Amino acid sequence: MNAAQRQTLINKIAALPGQIEELVAGLTPEQLTAHPLAGEWSVAQNVHHLADSHINSYVRCRLVLTEDHPTLKPYNQEDWAEIPDAASADVSTSLAILRGLHGRWVHFWEGLADADFARTAFHPESGEVTLQSLLETYAAHGEAHIDQITRTLAAQR
Repeated sequence: MNAAQRQTLINKIAALPGQIEELVAGLTPEQLTAHPLAGEWSVAQNVHHLADSHINSYVRCRLVLTEDHPTLKPYNQEDWAEIPDAASADVSTSLAILRGLHGRWVHFWEGLADADFARTAFHPESGEVTLQSLLETYAAHGEAHIDQITRTLAAQR
């Protein structure tokens, strides 16, 4: 992947907090916590999950950059989504986390040398990962949750 392609992915990470804020602006607590789609998270759970997931990924990226082939700790996202703070209709703190975290993450990505993107780690569920693959994964991850939130809101109408 060349630098321009990487920058496109970094731009997606930069844009995500604003996109999520726009999607949830003006929603009622009932809209944020509704479960109109079987087996899918509420809008609030999606927002809180993005904060949780991207905190974990940011730390993982820093470990990959600073350690020699670290083992990355997985977590059960389904269990995390059921913790009371992850089901709360108050998404303001998770939005603030996303805004600040993504600001730092963009600086992280943009500060890497080309060779850094090849640094590796081991993830017990995914096998070997690189900083490049983490960038690809989390740019797509944000888009997937925008889609899920959009579908959840459409199902409420």
